[in-house]
Amino acid sequence: MDRVILHCDCNSFFASVETVLNPAFRNVPMAVCGSESDRHGIVLAKNELAKAYGIQTAETVYSAKKKCPSLITAPPHHREYFEFSRRINNIYKEYTDLVEPFGIDESWLDVTASTKLFGNGMQIAETIRRRIKEEIGITVSIGVSFNKVFAKLGSDYKKPDAITEISTNNFKSIVYPLPVSDLLFVGKKTATELYKIGVNTIGDLAAVELEVLLNKFGKMGMMLYEYSRGLDATPVVSSEYREGAKSISNGFTFKHDLVSREECRIGIQYLCEEIGYKLRANSLKCTTVALTIKDVYLKSVQRQKQLQKLSDIGDEIANELFSILCGVW
Repeated sequence: MDRVILHCDCNSFFASVETVLNPAFRNVPMAVCGSESDRHGIVLAKNELAKAYGIQTAETVYSAKKKCPSLITAPPHHREYFEFSRRINNIYKEYTDLVEPFGIDESWLDVTASTKLFGNGMQIAETIRRRIKEEIGITVSIGVSFNKVFAKLGSDYKKPDAITEISTNNFKSIVYPLPVSDLLFVGKKTATELYKIGVNTIGDLAAVELEVLLNKFGKMGMMLYEYSRGLDATPVVSSEYREGAKSISNGFTFKHDLVSREECRIGIQYLCEEIGYKLRANSLKCTTVALTIKDVYLKSVQRQKQLQKLSDIGDEIANELFSILCGVW
């Protein structure tokens, strides 16, 4: 029996939350931006109207306003984002206990066993889409598929507020024409190497022999081979904290490579906000912090340090981790 996997992606999440908090943002191009003094005016998120002007995440506010002089900016409210994320994930958990967040605004759901109660994958996805829109006030795009990789491609396929099913019957017609860079974990550098051997689409990649990919990419070649063919068997793993756990962690694959210290600092801050929330929610404090970085070929490097005082504050943890990064830049 095929699995039924959903990937739910909240559309323009930070900007959508800000619009719920301030409805005046609904009909104007707006962006959520860090403090110009602290973060050099970097765009952290933007709504659909701002996207139409070509505004990109992580560009400066100065650059964004050159594209759209009428752009309205709002400061980030991380606590609100995590509270909205918690509420949204609680809706997911009404349909399955297998919910795996992929960052603050995305989650995979394995609803295979839930179909006997709530209908097929498309029906469950439509129910979730409607409930989040009505109860939370934001929109979500959902991919429905038989594995995690194709479910994510489905949620990206049509936006905003849409559902796309990628099945064993139609995946070649939907997935294979897509740019190879759309495939999960194919970053800019990997895509460039694939272009050099004539691989431009996911379908091109699926046609490459395994031996060729292993020779060029090593272990990552196996992942590329399997993902392009829909052979992903990775399970959806709930990330809920369980009593007795020795650590609490948070990770995210960013939509583009983080190349500057400022981008890395903002990324660390995002991750640590949730860690602080989880620590406080479970009445815990941490003694040691660790930073793990994966490069474009998924090779990991980790550094850690012991704290001089216990902490459950996201900002404090982020500062310590950023100091680790700067120390080994």
